[in-house]
Amino acid sequence: MTVPIRPAGDAADPDRDVPADTAADVEVTAPISRRRLVLRRFLRNRLALLGIVVLVLLVLAAFVLPSVIPYGYEEIDPFALNSPPTTNHWFGTNQIGQDVLAQTLRGLQKSLIIGVLVALISTIVAGVVGAAAGYFGNWPDRVLMWIADALLVVPSFLIIAIASPFFRGKSFLILVLLLAAFSWMITSRIVRALTRSLREREYIRAARYMGATPASIIGKHILPAMASILIVDVTLNVGIAIIGEATLSYFGFGVQRPDVSLGTLIADGTSSALTYPWLFAFCCGALVMIVLAANFIGDGLRDAFDPTSGRGQARD
Repeated sequence: MTVPIRPAGDAADPDRDVPADTAADVEVTAPISRRRLVLRRFLRNRLALLGIVVLVLLVLAAFVLPSVIPYGYEEIDPFALNSPPTTNHWFGTNQIGQDVLAQTLRGLQKSLIIGVLVALISTIVAGVVGAAAGYFGNWPDRVLMWIADALLVVPSFLIIAIASPFFRGKSFLILVLLLAAFSWMITSRIVRALTRSLREREYIRAARYMGATPASIIGKHILPAMASILIVDVTLNVGIAIIGEATLSYFGFGVQRPDVSLGTLIADGTSSALTYPWLFAFCCGALVMIVLAANFIGDGLRDAFDPTSGRGQARD
């Protein structure tokens, strides 16, 4: 039996037929960019997506529904005192006839504004202070970290409680600044440690040799390099700030009447939680949902950005 011998050139012939499964095996896929990888990992986190949906619905309810419902949060219905939920008052009314739905939406709106502002301000301060301390080192580092350590051991609740009588009746922005002043220290230490490693990188040295100012290097190179950490910090701080504001308002040190927040509504409804549960349940449920939604989003972003995350790796 004669076996035909294929010429040696045929082995390298690009025009000869290749099985489909072999071609699929040798197909080279294009590398995925970091942005697409982060987005794909985030979209696979069902709890994070649920958090976004819930947060969007809460924001729309807080800022759109007040102009649609027939009652304002300060209006009184004298014919419905402590009324349970009805078709006229979906969440019922309180002791003086104010619509609980309107009150809850107003409190949700105020708590959202305070939470977002506190989270943004505290994260910006943490980024600037931590980056400056890590970049300059020496005495600026010692002074800034001494301030951070001093604020960490100061009882923030007690300080705000003592200061609250002085800004009673004034803008709630003072409360925002007080909450933000005690919320940046831990993040600043994380940013400082990362900055100390980044300042020796080649592109930072090149920028320094080309005459870039320290402010320019920090703003254009160092802080953008840790943007993922700062974004996660903002989302997680929203929930923490809302809980802090609600706690202060619950004890009478936060948002003051006639304005309301979720904390003041919970404080007003606590004594009637068993007899008139709608005064407590709706505002408390709104607080729980907004904090859970913010935490779910923060956890999802952390898993998406962090390449060492076990849950994130499992989804790749």
